[in-house]
Amino acid sequence: MPAKVSRSVDILLVEDNSADIKLIEECFKDLTIKCNINVATDGEQAVDILKRNGTHLNDVRPDVVLLDLKIPKKDGFEVLSEIKSDTSLSGIPVIILSSSSLKNDVDKAYALKANFYITKEMDIENYVQIAKYIEDYWLSKSDKRAV
Repeated sequence: MPAKVSRSVDILLVEDNSADIKLIEECFKDLTIKCNINVATDGEQAVDILKRNGTHLNDVRPDVVLLDLKIPKKDGFEVLSEIKSDTSLSGIPVIILSSSSLKNDVDKAYALKANFYITKEMDIENYVQIAKYIEDYWLSKSDKRAV
C-alpha cells in the first residue's frame, strides 16, 4: 500500500443505504490521501452538518460532498439547491451518486450546479473510480498550493 500523504480530505457522504456506505468507506481506505468520511443518512441531517446547526456546531466543514438523490426527509435535489444557493457553502464541490440514470435527473442536477454526476453501479470498480477521482483532484489541488 502506498504511503499516505499529509493532506487529508473531509468528505460528507449523504447516503441512507448502509451497504453503499460500507462500500464507499472501504474504497477510500487504500488511497494515498487520508479521507475523513462523515455520514449523513438523510437530507435534513446533511444540511444541519453543512450549516453547523444544533449538535453539529463543531463539525468540520467538508471539502467535498458525495450526495445520493433518493434520501429521506429532504431529497438530494433539495440539499444540492441549498448548498449551491448559500454563499458560504456554494464553493464546496458536490458529486451526485445516484441509481438514476434518467436524463431528467442528470440535467436537473447539473442545472442546480452539481460538479459531477455518477450513476451507482453494483460494481465495486465504480466506487473505486469515485475514490480515485477525488484523490486525483485533491492531490493536484495540493500540488498547486505548494508551488
